[in-house]
Amino acid sequence: MSLVFELFFTFLKIGLFTFGGGYAMISVIERICVEEKGWISHEDMMDVVVLAESTPGPIAINCATYVGYRKKGLSGAGIATLGIVLPSFCIIYLISFFLDNYLEIAWIAHAFQGIKLAVGILIVDAAHTMLRKMNRNWLPRTIFCVSFTAMLLIDLFAWKFSVIGMMLIAAAFSLIVFLTQSGTKQKEGGVV
Repeated sequence: MSLVFELFFTFLKIGLFTFGGGYAMISVIERICVEEKGWISHEDMMDVVVLAESTPGPIAINCATYVGYRKKGLSGAGIATLGIVLPSFCIIYLISFFLDNYLEIAWIAHAFQGIKLAVGILIVDAAHTMLRKMNRNWLPRTIFCVSFTAMLLIDLFAWKFSVIGMMLIAAAFSLIVFLTQSGTKQKEGGVV
């Protein structure tokens, strides 16, 4: 039962003190769940991010659900999800209940400007950490570099191209390489 409480309070703390949404939370979730608590491995975290990004819902909630499920099954998934969602829900509820036009208040608008900068830094930190720990294989690094360059060019030149389309192209490329490599290994295995 103590693990259930630990899951809840860990993800409650992550949800309460991390601003900027799921991408900003990735590095915090990895630091706590992989490095501090040892609940999942770094490879699991990489898989979680890929799965959470490709499934419906916010990435941080999907990560919390996965970690909770891995540690304590369905009850762990539910309690970790509740822990990460509860702070945002309460804060948004209070803001909507008490402040009608809260972004028109000067100090709140300035605070959000500062938060935007911090969120950008957290996202860059998460990308840097994942790239540094990525397999030394050429395929993941190539897909990362090509996708990053393509998304940067699409953003800079304001081209109309969906991120989902980019993900599907990367998935198709990976599948083709996987099938090619597995076919080559089967042929080599049959000869030996």
